[in-house]
Amino acid sequence: MKHLLSIESLSASEIHEILALAKELKAKRGHDTAKPLAGECWGLLFAKSSTRTRVSFEVGIRELGGDSLFLSSSEIQLGRGEPIEDTARVLGRMIHGAVIRTFKQSDIEIFAKLSGIPTINALTDEEHPCQILADLLTIEELRGSLDGVEVAFIGDADCNMGRSWIWASARLGFGLRLACPELFTPPAELLARANAPVTITGDPEEAARGADILYTDVWVSMGKEDEAEYRTAQFAPYQINDRVLAAASPKAHVLHCLPAYRGKEITAEVFEAHANAIFQQAENRLHVQKAVMTLLKR
Repeated sequence: MKHLLSIESLSASEIHEILALAKELKAKRGHDTAKPLAGECWGLLFAKSSTRTRVSFEVGIRELGGDSLFLSSSEIQLGRGEPIEDTARVLGRMIHGAVIRTFKQSDIEIFAKLSGIPTINALTDEEHPCQILADLLTIEELRGSLDGVEVAFIGDADCNMGRSWIWASARLGFGLRLACPELFTPPAELLARANAPVTITGDPEEAARGADILYTDVWVSMGKEDEAEYRTAQFAPYQINDRVLAAASPKAHVLHCLPAYRGKEITAEVFEAHANAIFQQAENRLHVQKAVMTLLKR
């Protein structure tokens, strides 16, 4: 593995390798003497704001023995129109790895190709692979295995999280139900390319019926703020609440990739009842990202 650009680009064996190493690093945290990033400086190029992504990567790089350099696009020439191609070829000669959080998936792919350094997708409009890896690790911890799991994603199924779940389902073979308004259904071309065991419905209770995992995300993603009123109206019936939860398996877990807007995509009551799992999920960003960076240096 030279880069982590998407879940689509990973094989099932690579996903399992990342999860296995993440468990090992989590168990050894604070006692691990291995420093695979010793003497290295990694750049964090962020065009989008972040809490969990920035903190987990900066802490993870330090724990692996490296240093990090935070580069907001508003503070470097990229934000003034310098092409990503030139940024990649400059930084590739100075830093040892790049973590990029931006809008266009193509920007990350161009950077990885031209920079010649390990490149990690820390979120694009197309995918959010680090989050999905943390989610899969959390499900393994909660259930003991991913085998036979049924995941219900409720909300905007055509966002980067919905698309990433489709590719995770395609690679690992677990069942995925998507509950969304018709206008927010993933493109037919994507579904055909993934060929995943996915079902799509407009009824959140139908998607939740018997599911092991209920999952949601914000209704208004970064860059979509001007659509907030329209999106809120469209997604109002797609809230995870007591009624939807009652349709799921009696032992179902609720996950949320955060930030959470209580009273919108999830009720405060359901969120707090499942807060332990949700914040376990947030913590696991650190462990899977350390695993990814370690594997990129092997």
